[in-house]
Amino acid sequence: MNEAITHLKVPVEYGDKEVCLGPAGSVAHVTRVLRMISGRWKLPILFRLFAEPSMRTSQFLRDIPDISQKMLTQHLRELENDGLVTRRNFGEQPPRVEYGLTSSGHSLMPVLMSMREFSRLRGGSTE
Repeated sequence: MNEAITHLKVPVEYGDKEVCLGPAGSVAHVTRVLRMISGRWKLPILFRLFAEPSMRTSQFLRDIPDISQKMLTQHLRELENDGLVTRRNFGEQPPRVEYGLTSSGHSLMPVLMSMREFSRLRGGSTE
């Protein structure tokens, strides 16, 4: 009975591994999300945007210790390309740009909070 423990609650007919392991299967979808959030600074950026509805680059640089302007810009662009973050350019001089979570970014936050709780309950403290 424990042979399918990794596939609990995944709708799979016995022997149909494509649903789980195929190119459109569960593993592929989870891997895609993990790639979206991988990177040293992406999670801090997402959690800051979850706490604040919109932020400017200077706020990120103040709030996230040790992040460089280059890495901040790179990760914000990647998050924007993945549809998790939106960039709003006000077209003013001097330039004024703000970032916020998209609806997809907001829908990801309960998943990240569940991951945090999973780690916390298993003694996964980094302190």
